[in-house]
Amino acid sequence: MAEEKFEQAIQRLEEIVQHLEGGELSLGDSLKMFEEGMKLAKFCTKELESAEKKVSLLVQESDGGIKEAPFGISGETDGS
Repeated sequence: MAEEKFEQAIQRLEEIVQHLEGGELSLGDSLKMFEEGMKLAKFCTKELESAEKKVSLLVQESDGGIKEAPFGISGETDGS
């Protein structure tokens, strides 16, 4: 699954959720799909964590220059 792309994993995860929410699967099929979904969710989480580590913010300094700063240091916004 390592070579599976994040976008493909998300798309497959969405399909699995739709099937499970549909309620038309047998218990055995539901469990198989749930297991696949959990593996995909773990893969996606790992990919997101890896991407977060690579993210850096460009912070404008008071003199107008720009410096690179690691994600999560002061200057981070909380989305509010």
